[in-house]
Amino acid sequence: MSDDETEFSKDLLRGAEAIAEFLYGDVKFRRAVYHLAATSNVPTFKLGAMLCARKSVLLKFIESQEGRHANDNTPQATNSVRNGKV
Repeated sequence: MSDDETEFSKDLLRGAEAIAEFLYGDVKFRRAVYHLAATSNVPTFKLGAMLCARKSVLLKFIESQEGRHANDNTPQATNSVRNGKV
């Protein structure tokens, strides 16, 4: 097995349980993984009937979401009051 194949196999999460363990730290969240896969743009794919994801791709996706939503935590009420929109 080449180094590239070994790296890929280490990066691959096989099944909703493995993805749940990676994302949530507990396999009991496997239903949440199925829900995310069906209703959001979380990067998963199927190998046959098995839901899979790559750790590296999930981490990049999460990082991009953090960057996209970094400004969502600013209080909107304060901005409205400053702008005279109460």
